[in-house]
Formats: sequence, C-alpha cells, structure tokens
Amino acid sequence: MEQPYYKRVLLKLSGEALGGEQGYGIDPLTITTIANEIKEVVDCGTQLALVIGGGNIFRGLAASSRGMDRASADYMGMLATMINSLAMQDALEKAGVYTRVQSAIAMQEVAEPYIRRRAIRHLEKGRVVIFGAGTGNPYFTTDTAASLRAMEIGAEVILKGTKVDGVYSADPKKDPAAQRYENLTYLEVLKKGLQVMDATATSLCMDNNLPIIVFDITVSGNVKRVVFGENIGTIVKGE
Repeated sequence: MEQPYYKRVLLKLSGEALGGEQGYGIDPLTITTIANEIKEVVDCGTQLALVIGGGNIFRGLAASSRGMDRASADYMGMLATMINSLAMQDALEKAGVYTRVQSAIAMQEVAEPYIRRRAIRHLEKGRVVIFGAGTGNPYFTTDTAASLRAMEIGAEVILKGTKVDGVYSADPKKDPAAQRYENLTYLEVLKKGLQVMDATATSLCMDNNLPIIVFDITVSGNVKRVVFGENIGTIVKGE
C-alpha cells in the first residue's frame, strides 16, 4: 500500500467551506463529504488535526467594523467556531472516525480543554483532534490559531482548504488575467499581501519554517492527494 507523504498534518478549513453552495450555515452534504475525505486520510495512517473558522455563522472582524466592540465580537466568533467543530465531530463520528474536540475556552460539558500533551496523545491513537475557539484570545484569527496549534503538535505542514485551487495574483473570479502561483516564499506572501493567511499567521509559520499548502477542498479526493504529496495547489515555504 502506498504510504502518505505527510505523517502529521493540520487541516485548516474556513467556515464558509462548510456552508456549501449557500456559503452560510452548515450544509449537511458538504460536511459529510469533507468527513469522508478525512476518514480516507486517517485510514492511511496520517495523523490529522483540524481548525475550522466561523465565518459561515459569525465574523468578529465584520461585526467590529460596524461598531461592535472588537473583543466581544471576536469571542462571539470563537463560539461560532465551536458550533462548526461540534458539527464536524458529529459528521466524522458518523463516518466512523474517532474524534476529540478541544476548546481554547473552557466548556467542559461539550469539549475537552485544550491540553497540548493530551492532543498529541489523541493523534498518536489515531483520533482526529478538532481545535475550537481559536487561540482563546480576541484579535487573533483562526488562521493564527491553526499556525499556533500546528507548531504545538509538531505538524509537518498546514493544509489550507479553500474554494480555489491555489493562490492567485488577484481574485480569479473578478480578474480573468489573474495568475496562479505554484510556489511562494513567506516573504512574497507578506510583501504582496496575498490572501493566504493573515500576516500574523504567515509570520508565525515563517519563524518556525512550517510550510503551508493552499488547495481546493471542493474537489473530491483532494485532501488525500495533498497528504500523499501530489503537487496540487500552492505551497508556501522558506527560500
């Protein structure tokens, strides 16, 4: 049997990815499809952790731009990520994957607290660990949470599942002349202000030399392709 290229990965999904065609709320078909893709990867022996955004339910940044207190808005965003995390846990367990949800904010009735050593132990036992509630701090995005958790658990790569097949020089939907990049360095991403992850998350990956692969999660089988080292999407790494 073919061996996966990556042994331990962190998959970052935007909240919108769970919204399916409508882009908001949780689309049962979409979440089931993603769960089945994750199951395939876990069955191959790759240890997988997940961070999911909350943009399909509530965006802290958008609310704060309309006058809501930024810290309060961000805490609401963290709760939105917990709703997504529990939905994903349900979909994964229905697919026969053992999971644990760990929350950065204490909610002992619905999730474990985030404990690094316990998270690593779960991964070693073949469970998928879903990290909810971001970093537990306002002013930090779920992208930053993904970078931070990936570092803490010793992931080899961050897989960022989006609705496009990589990083483009401009929005491919609006600009037909936009080019797709195959390889980028962290500095190029920061200098060009490309929509890979926000600057804090990108800098964190740069400082710790953690590669980021941006790929299209909506294409069936792509999660497995990425984990097996196929050259799809855009890879961001050091010089």
